[in-house]
Amino acid sequence: MLNIKRTTTENKDFQELVVLLDQDLAIRDGEDHNFYGQHNTLEKIKHVVVIYQDTLAIGCGAFKEFDSDTVEIKRMFVHPDFRSKGIASTILTALETWATEFHYTNCVLETGKNNPVAIALYRKSGYEIIPNYDQYENIETSVCLKKHLII
Repeated sequence: MLNIKRTTTENKDFQELVVLLDQDLAIRDGEDHNFYGQHNTLEKIKHVVVIYQDTLAIGCGAFKEFDSDTVEIKRMFVHPDFRSKGIASTILTALETWATEFHYTNCVLETGKNNPVAIALYRKSGYEIIPNYDQYENIETSVCLKKHLII
């Protein structure tokens, strides 16, 4: 049975999943990993979800405020043994729902061009590709996306 837990970055299961996420990203990002890593710290992230299969933590995601109307989705990850089962969509929906409870009306996020599965997930979930924002503005390997949330 799947269970979603709202928590913080202090959650040990979240921290363990983030280690696996960073290992995966180091491979995907290659030489660009240090650049991306500096923007993936847990500072300023106060809203985290961890999804469990029974008692086993199998995925996570988070958001932080981007501006007064928008959150930025961060640290999305599903353990490789549990991929292609709709778990990432469940995590994303949980984050979006939580954001609307704080009256945010938009979500933005960044992923890499080298992660077409993630891009497909976000597009399928209603996200549209936008011009790269802030620190990703001139980064050719980045893809930024945005979704308007219905409150």
